[in-house]
This record gives sequence, C-alpha cells and structure tokens, in this order.
Amino acid sequence: MSQLSIPEEVARRRTFAIISHPDAGKTTLTEKILLFAGAIQIAGSVKARKASRHAASDWMEIEKQRGISVASSVMQMEYQDCVINLLDTPGHQDFSEDTYRVLTAVDAALMVIDAANGVEPQTIRLLEVCRARNTPIITFINKLDREVQPPLDVLAEVESHLGMDAVPFSWPVGMGRSFGGVFDIPNDRMRLFKSGQARRGSDADDFIDGLDNPEIAKRFPDTYAQAREEIELIKEAAPAFDHQAFLEGRQTPVFFGSAINNFGVQEVLEALVRYAPPPGPRPATERVVQPDEPKFTGVVFKVQANMDPAHRDRVAFVRVSSGRFTRGMRLKVSRSKKEIRPNNVVSFLSQRRELVDEAFAGDVIGIPNHGVLHLGDVLTESETLHFKGLPFFAPELFQAVEVADPLRTKQLRIGLTQLGEEGAIQVFRPVAAGGAMLLGAVGALQFEVVAHRLQSEYGVAARMMPSRFTLARWVTSDDPKVLRLFLEANAAQIAYDVVEAAAYLASSPAQLRVVQERYPAVQFHTMREHGGMVFD
Repeated sequence: MSQLSIPEEVARRRTFAIISHPDAGKTTLTEKILLFAGAIQIAGSVKARKASRHAASDWMEIEKQRGISVASSVMQMEYQDCVINLLDTPGHQDFSEDTYRVLTAVDAALMVIDAANGVEPQTIRLLEVCRARNTPIITFINKLDREVQPPLDVLAEVESHLGMDAVPFSWPVGMGRSFGGVFDIPNDRMRLFKSGQARRGSDADDFIDGLDNPEIAKRFPDTYAQAREEIELIKEAAPAFDHQAFLEGRQTPVFFGSAINNFGVQEVLEALVRYAPPPGPRPATERVVQPDEPKFTGVVFKVQANMDPAHRDRVAFVRVSSGRFTRGMRLKVSRSKKEIRPNNVVSFLSQRRELVDEAFAGDVIGIPNHGVLHLGDVLTESETLHFKGLPFFAPELFQAVEVADPLRTKQLRIGLTQLGEEGAIQVFRPVAAGGAMLLGAVGALQFEVVAHRLQSEYGVAARMMPSRFTLARWVTSDDPKVLRLFLEANAAQIAYDVVEAAAYLASSPAQLRVVQERYPAVQFHTMREHGGMVFD
C-alpha cells in the first residue's frame, strides 16, 4: 500500500495518448518510450520479421498480420518518480471512434508527425477532438533518418493546422543519410545521432556543447551552417515557452527525432513528465469531480472482449477520476444501480497484466466482467454520477450479417452483442420480422475486423451482405406518445442498438429530410452519449 496521501499520488500521475496518422511511427514510438522507462528490454517492430517480436501494443492477431493498430492499448510504467499511463490509439480513420473515446480519458496528447508527409488528414481530425477539449499537445516529428521535408516547412504546417504556436525544443542537423543529430535548444548542446535499433542506448550519449562550438562545424560541414541559421532564426522568431499557454492548448513544444533508432525519444519522455499536467477535475452532470477527493469515482471508456482468447474474457477499461481504488472495494454502477466488488483488477502492459491492489486518479485499470459494465458506465463508492463526453457517432456504412451455419445463430448473437458493447462496431436489431442483424460502421475496415474476430474468437463464419440503408439517426421526443406513434408508423425503418436506443434508418438523405418534416416533434440525433443514454 502506498505511504503517500491521495493528493501526493495524484500529483505523480501522467496520463496521455499517442495520436497520429497511420504509419507515422506511433506504435514504434510507444515501444521506445516503454524501453526508456525500463518497462521492456527489447522494442518490437510493427512490421516484424517472422522470427522477431511484434510490437507490445499490437496484441490482436489481425494487428500482427496487417501491421496496423485496430484497438487502443494501455500501458503503465514508472519513470523518474512519475507513474505514466500511456494509451496507444489506432491511427486508421476506420477506427477513429475508439480513438475519440480514448482521448476523453487522458490529460495530454503526444502527436507524432511523419516528417516526409507533414500533417495528414487523420491527424487533423484527432487534433480537432483535442482542441475541443483543450488537451495539451506535445509534438514529435519523426523519421529524420530519411529524406524528408525541410524542418521549417513542417513547423509552419504544424502551426497552421494546429492553430497554436509551435515552440521547438530541439532542431535537426541534416536529414536522411546526412542526419547528424538534433540540437537541444534549451540546454544549448547537440546530441549526436547513432543508428541503433532495438536496445536502449547508454546514458553516456555523445554531446557537443554550444551552438558556436567549432567541433560541430568540423564534424558536419555540409549541414551545420544551415541548421545554425535556422536555429538562430527560431530563437528570434518563435515565442518563448509558456507553461500555462501549453496547458491551455495554445502552445505545443516540438521535438525532432527518429523513433526506430531510439533517437529523440528520451527528450519527449522527459518533457511529458516535466510539463504534462497531472489529472484534473472532471465535469459530471451532477457536479465537478476533483481528482484528490477521498472517494473513488471512475469511468468505463473502453470495453475489450477476448484479450485472452483462452478465457473469452471481457475487460472494462476504467479511468480513475478521483480518490483511491483498492481491490475488493464495493462499487456502485450508476446506470444499473448494481453493486460490484472487483477482485481481479489489473494494470496493463498491453496484453501483459498485473493484479492491482490500489490505483489513484489518472490511472487506467481493467475490470474483468461478463456484461455488467458497458461503455460510459460510471463507478462510484455510493453517489450517482453521470460523466459527459463519451461519444457514439451515427454510422455511415451498413451491412447485413447472417451466419453461414444456422446452428451457430446463438453464437453470432452473443459475438455481435459483445463486439457492439465494446464499441468495435455498432449493432442494430431491426424491428421488422425476419430482418437480418445490421452492422453500422464509420469505416469499411471495421466490417473486415468484425468478420475476422467473429471467426477467430467466437467460431462463427458470418456472411456480410449489402444493406439498403445509408444513414442512421437516434430518435427521441419530449412526448412519449408522439415517439410511440412514430416508432409504430415507421416500424420498417426502425432498429434498436445494443443499449436498446431506437434509431431511424434511412436509404437516402432525401428520405430522412421528408420524415423530419413530417414529424417535427421527434428529434433526430447524429450522436449518442454512452453514459446514461444522454443524447446530443
């Protein structure tokens, strides 16, 4: 048990997500951060050779096959007297819902940019979510060991897309084959680049002190003059780092490096420990919850089925919002009013788990359960609270799903219900008799992943078929009678999702417009909240 008080433990916590466009090097950077924090001995690669390791954060079979992340993973480690909760998110836009929900559970974000491609569309989308929540962002510009865009161009792009000031903490000397290292601007020294793959370098890295040191010019005659010019320009033009402006989401510290070569990673990790905020207050519908309150509260921001295929388990990922969690304590689920006493609570290093005796605000813990906990559920010691801000977006793509073997219908239903509760896909049950189950997704790759997981995790061969529907809107009305009449009159277009929320399914925008005009007392929603069935 910790000897420190709750406020002291909370002050040690740093909880952040790594976000980026696919292939910018996000999972590789995650691995290297784990390496520097001493959590793993050898970093894995995403596109691993047959004999080598896969990345620790990519644990699902399909992730190893494709070399992409399709589910967020959580890793906890200690570094410099801080407890770091690191959440790796899928970069692929087809899984952006998972990423949006993860961003509601963190206090800061680390944005990874591929220096060759600059700021890409998916990065912009994620940034908008961060901006909406004023999440502080640290920027890491990756892949300097390749031929990339000039760093000043990348910096200008970051500023224009982020809409915030970029403050370089380091600056590259050369790139690609002529990449010599990065100049550490606050400490006025250059860290020399050494190409080294998976293992952690010694602390005795090569440094050359001072921008004016002739040694730098002697060793890098082709690249030093330009780098020096750019650094002097930056010192003049870039604003000084303002910690408050960073916390408010108006400034972003920028670091350059090469994640695959372990280069520049340590600086980023130290910046996160030094500058990223500890857990802050969380607004609930009823009141604002302070992190250092004595009583425990937590929110389920993710449910993952079958992390351990041998046990068919379901783990609810809970972000602790306040107080201290201890194993076996009585907790109330605000939605269902049920009481649970979780004993096998775990912390994560991706798939590797350790039993947790206690946790504090900012930590992410996993509670194994069999359908008791849903996305958006709030856990408290006694009071009823509803946290806001866990979105479910209206799907844009639909497919009907049928089981190839009718004897496996029950398994299909179980599999789809669990994957629906997990948020991997949205599952709709049409009211019309004989209607096949409908799957709704934000991106087409989600269907592929669901079919793969149904086969590998539930032993169900599912057939995906085209659907006539292209739009869904959740429906509510202030008048229950009006809603009932609407649902009866449009039964052929109505389906219920996993939490029994009614949705109207349309084949075209024109059809939706007509029905909206016909029923002015019915509200049509593009977004649903998880917790407490609140609609926006």
